[in-house]
Amino acid sequence: MGIPNLLRFMKPFIEPVHIKKYAGQRVGIDAYSWLHKGAYSCSMELCMNPKSAGARRYISYFMHHVNLLRHHKVVPVVVFDGGSMPCKSATDEDRHKKRELSLVLGKETLKQGNTAAAIDFFRKAVQITPSMAYQLIQILRSENVEFVVAPYEADAQLAYLASLDADQGGIAAVITEDSDLIAYGCTAIIFKMDRFGKGEEFIMDKTLMTVKDGLSFQDFDQNLFTGMCVLAGCDFLPSVSGIGTKRAYSLVSKHKSIDLVLSTLKLDKRYSVPDDYTGSFWKTLAVFNHARVYDVKSKSLKHLKPLEEQYLDYLAGDLDILGPELAPSVARAIAEGHLNPVTMETFDKLSRTISPIKFIDTSALNVVNQYGSQENLTQESSITLCSSQESEDDIVAFPVDEIANGERKCNKGGLALGKFLLPGATKKHSSPALEHNKVKQKNTPENNPFKKRKLPTDQGQAQDQNDLQIDLDDEEPVVLCSSLSRESVGRVESQDRNEVSAGLCRPSLQESVESVLNERSSKRQNLPKAFRNKTNKVNERSGIMKFFVRL
Repeated sequence: MGIPNLLRFMKPFIEPVHIKKYAGQRVGIDAYSWLHKGAYSCSMELCMNPKSAGARRYISYFMHHVNLLRHHKVVPVVVFDGGSMPCKSATDEDRHKKRELSLVLGKETLKQGNTAAAIDFFRKAVQITPSMAYQLIQILRSENVEFVVAPYEADAQLAYLASLDADQGGIAAVITEDSDLIAYGCTAIIFKMDRFGKGEEFIMDKTLMTVKDGLSFQDFDQNLFTGMCVLAGCDFLPSVSGIGTKRAYSLVSKHKSIDLVLSTLKLDKRYSVPDDYTGSFWKTLAVFNHARVYDVKSKSLKHLKPLEEQYLDYLAGDLDILGPELAPSVARAIAEGHLNPVTMETFDKLSRTISPIKFIDTSALNVVNQYGSQENLTQESSITLCSSQESEDDIVAFPVDEIANGERKCNKGGLALGKFLLPGATKKHSSPALEHNKVKQKNTPENNPFKKRKLPTDQGQAQDQNDLQIDLDDEEPVVLCSSLSRESVGRVESQDRNEVSAGLCRPSLQESVESVLNERSSKRQNLPKAFRNKTNKVNERSGIMKFFVRL
């Protein structure tokens, strides 16, 4: 990705920086660079089970960095890659083949039990897709974070935004891992920003005026600097064999003309220059200077810089090299994240983002408001728990009847959901189905080994079994809400008298609750005093309550 070894070569001109330097300013983010870094932490999940929750950790990584910028009062502007440039198709195809090979090797290595080696292959196999970017786009929308999807290269879009003034929607700097931004002439670039906001800053104007470690760009203009980068090799055009960043700098610094450099290379027998290299070079230089980008103001495509006549001659009228022209409506749909820039199809509306679990079906509350009782709800009303990124078929709904009826499943989660429902109505609104479905008390078999019984203190003082056993069936249910009758309410376990909320029941129901609790308290008080003393005795050493159970 980017110009090989360019950052290493330019290291004398790169200085440490903290993102808080740009507080109060707009900073562009190369979205795919952060997405790639975030995908490293979940590469195996993305390759083996992309729909799992673990496969979406890349979004958490991304949003952490976005929130870091906002914490330091920096305004993030996220820019996504769009479609592929025609002149980059060979590079993209080569990378695709390498990813497929890495995926196969990763799966084979994983079957052999070597997880660490498999993860290394999976990291090379991960590809950031427009669908993955779309998941992030939805979250950015919900967080009111500004973003734009470039028609083609995000680097060109970021360079265009960097050329604008702040009042025109421009940005003060770009955060990326791609050295191509230097070739595009971006004014300020932050590389390798960590989770604490520390990174490495490259300033173009300062570089062109500074001499460091024997390197001087004082005789360079932006076009010569970009030409040096193209000579060193890039995604659009591989370098001539034997030409790297250092050699490219020497040639441009010596001749100070791109035409002279190309002529010298052809005459130099040390280098094998392809016949079409000169034409390809100028076309590549045209891409770095005049690629098509999206203009937010006009909501249409335009060139990064006004197209010069010399480049028109090199392009021979084939402007699609700079990115094919798009209709304004299509360009806008892509830029706003509604259209897949690769397939030109709208994104699936059923695709869901990572978000907290929500109660998205309010029909249950509407029915309660109308009828005043949760028992009147039918199976058509449900509380839906919706997971992110799943299709509509994967959404799980829990019928409210399962919460209301005692004979059906009624777990702690269901009882907790009952607190979201409004207080019930009077007895005349109770459903006949409730009377049919109410919980019936069951007799505990005498041979139940889990009954708690008192162990006699001696042979002659055995208590009566009926006095000694504490049977849960003797406990009356606590009223939750919605009915005057004790039989028409569900049981709530482990409720104390003080835990019954007055907001859950009507006044008449509260009296019923109090009477039930009073009866329970009196039953406990009527237990033999010796039994209570024995069962509540605390071990002085360990402080653990002793329960004597006779099996």
